[in-house]
Amino acid sequence: MMHRYAIIVFWSDEDGVWIADAPDLKHCSAHGPTPEEAVRDLSTAMELWIEAVTAAGEPLPEPHHRPTLDAAE
Repeated sequence: MMHRYAIIVFWSDEDGVWIADAPDLKHCSAHGPTPEEAVRDLSTAMELWIEAVTAAGEPLPEPHHRPTLDAAE
């Protein structure tokens, strides 16, 4: 079964990089100098996260996070 997990991308002033986080996958995040690079690296991290959980015989979490879209005024 293919799950589609939410990805949240935000700027971290503290770290000076873009952070991409998959909130449904505990501790699965990545960073980069651009939002695109952070998401690209997170995609790899998510694949590895899912492989590790599956190899350990653990169930994958159901997607729960659904970010809201704020309309620009």
